[in-house]
Amino acid sequence: MAVDTFVKILVKHKIITKEQFNDADQLARKNNRTVAEALVELDYASEQDVMKAIAAANGMEYVNLKKVEIPTTAVELMPESTARENTVLPLEMDGDTLKVVMSEPGDVETVDNLKFILNRNVKVVLATRSSIIAAISNVYGQIEGESADSMLQEFTDTKIDFTETVDDENADGDEDSDENSAPIVRLVKMMITEAVQLRASDIHVEPFEDRVRIRYRIDGVLRERDRLPRRQLGAIISRVKILASIDIAERRRPQDGRIKVNVGEKELDLRVSIIPTNNGQSAVLRLLDKDNIKVGVRQLGFSEHTFQKFQNLIKRPNGIILVTGPTGSGKTTTLYAALNSLNRPDRKIITAEDPVEYYLPGINQVEVRHNIGLDFARIIRAMLRQAPNVILVGEMRDAETASMGIQASLTGHLVFSTLHTNDAPTAITRMVDMGVPGYLVASSVVAILAQRLVRTICKKCRTKFTPTEAVLKDSGLSQEQIARAKFMRGKGCNHCGNTGFRGRMGIHEILMIDAKVREMIFSNTPVNEIREYAMANGMVTLYGDGLEKVIDGFTTIDEIYRVAKRTEQDASEEAIPM
Repeated sequence: MAVDTFVKILVKHKIITKEQFNDADQLARKNNRTVAEALVELDYASEQDVMKAIAAANGMEYVNLKKVEIPTTAVELMPESTARENTVLPLEMDGDTLKVVMSEPGDVETVDNLKFILNRNVKVVLATRSSIIAAISNVYGQIEGESADSMLQEFTDTKIDFTETVDDENADGDEDSDENSAPIVRLVKMMITEAVQLRASDIHVEPFEDRVRIRYRIDGVLRERDRLPRRQLGAIISRVKILASIDIAERRRPQDGRIKVNVGEKELDLRVSIIPTNNGQSAVLRLLDKDNIKVGVRQLGFSEHTFQKFQNLIKRPNGIILVTGPTGSGKTTTLYAALNSLNRPDRKIITAEDPVEYYLPGINQVEVRHNIGLDFARIIRAMLRQAPNVILVGEMRDAETASMGIQASLTGHLVFSTLHTNDAPTAITRMVDMGVPGYLVASSVVAILAQRLVRTICKKCRTKFTPTEAVLKDSGLSQEQIARAKFMRGKGCNHCGNTGFRGRMGIHEILMIDAKVREMIFSNTPVNEIREYAMANGMVTLYGDGLEKVIDGFTTIDEIYRVAKRTEQDASEEAIPM
């Protein structure tokens, strides 16, 4: 198919202009992409319009998979592994011929492979790649029965003893090895690849009495992907351990490791955690994507007011800046964004982390190693002799670590660290509870930033809507805020996996430690009084900042309820920014 054939169709139907085609053509040549991909990337045409034009140019049928119900009889003819590996979907039987949906009209090799694997004639119809991927997850996830519900049907059917395969010489993941001889290698590889494609942050492999559950955490929410037979647990865990250089013979103690993998053009680190449970070993693989930490402070989702405060804070020569929130609330990303903005040739930056999640060029990073006595306090003590300007302490877990961080801040260093607390004011009581004297907390901490991550509404399917009066009343929004609000929600589409959400942004609460707050800390004032004072002097709570994101049309009220609670102080109008 000549490129300009489908382009002429798009121009003829006034979907794009010739100038837009020229732009797309230049981008395609520059980035070694197809013109079709470039048109979608530049948002000149939708993926559906482009695929319809390609189908018309090739004299092929276009299928809208949203409007088609795929019969189980057709799905059962193709193993799920074949569908996923080739991004194809069985549609229906037409006499002796199986109609399959693809996104590449000229992929003769895949068609020939399908004829061989399925042992029947194949007729190709076209649909967008994203809709095929979504439909594969949908139709294979709905079929009852162990073999059809599995991620790799061929593996559950063959009843191979996977443990023997894992111990094979070639099971080290070498690219030159014959992966067909090690099915479990391909299973784990496919699991990781799929997680990356779905933008998952974690893969959870959880054993139960009769099955193994595979779940992905996507945009902070866990989604069940597969239920594998219980007999596959040992093989999966062993394969993960081999990749992570973990002792496969140890089954009674928790273990940690790292895996480096290449998925497409992405180079990823996977942080592996394995713990023993009453049903066997459970594994969590956290996907660490270097692209996630290339964001600047401006991209963290700060409101303009909070952004200016944070920018002024990180320019200070000394003091402690604490970032608080539960696991997975984006604390590391925020701290790394701050370090990246401070990372200049005239500054020395040292970090103490457990473990080092991302490797930052130009920054000295030290990993905690408890087995040799290299803990946070010892690292901080040693790093002070290295004359740093900026110090990052991964987490203030105990009084000794906190005290060392405070000593560093009092001797002319800017110290960043994290705590696990519900909001900014309670970080003060948390440090006092750890055994740090109140006067040291008051004299060293300059600000506390609490944060959460909320899912953002999908840009492809967002639509206006009006919440009910009861919801608006419960939210605490004022009439003025409701009048200027742009309430949105996602209808659900292939782009967002029919969830209505795609991507996340931060909501923040920043407590500035001024003279009055220092005095309150020193005199052990209750935390709710500190919060009331801070809010009266301009502090916006997590809930209040979240409502501002709702008003601006970035997220929904339900999403704010999911991650932030409405405090007693939020009931007053001062709690919510106008």
